[in-house]
Amino acid sequence: MSLAQRQREPKLSLALYHLFKWSVVAPLFHTYLHGRIIDAQTVPQRGPLIIVSNHASYFDPPLLSNAVCRPVAFMAKAELFKIPILKTLIRLYGAYPVQRGARDRSAIRAAHQALNQGWSVGIFLTGTRTPNGRIDDPKLGAALIAAQAQVPLLPVCLWGTEKILSRGPIPRSVPVTVRIGQLIPPPASSDRHELEAITQACASQINALHNLGR
Repeated sequence: MSLAQRQREPKLSLALYHLFKWSVVAPLFHTYLHGRIIDAQTVPQRGPLIIVSNHASYFDPPLLSNAVCRPVAFMAKAELFKIPILKTLIRLYGAYPVQRGARDRSAIRAAHQALNQGWSVGIFLTGTRTPNGRIDDPKLGAALIAAQAQVPLLPVCLWGTEKILSRGPIPRSVPVTVRIGQLIPPPASSDRHELEAITQACASQINALHNLGR
């Protein structure tokens, strides 16, 4: 099914997302984490989309998906997909497997499959967690996928999540703010200079939102 034909995630995945969001994530976010979401109305609710974000906590994927009001497909370790019941649940929730040692190739291929099914795909620009939540060394993968699929990018800033587990394995009740940025059109080509320009535009927007603080 083409991008033009599939404008929403599978119905079962959408139902599972709303069940988990309203029963677990949203209550914890708005109470325990004193959560704030700024400019959620700018998020397209239909059609494929690449959401790019900073990354400082294991809690970032569900918090980001909760904030944008639609399921977000993230990469997950391939080992998780060998567990019978778990693999079914995380696939329904949008996770896609990535093989260690072949991260870039498998991630790009899986991201394209998710976009073809109408998902929004979440990509952390740094590729890994950073201690302060800022983006200093953004990777080009998101811009490359956007160029290949001709899908827009939406920068999102997660502020305060690095403090959730700062004192051990028990989550702390700390204030968290999610700020939604402005859509950025996909690169016109996969030329490296163009990919770098779009990547830097995403990183600059996220860092600027991060500077706003709480």
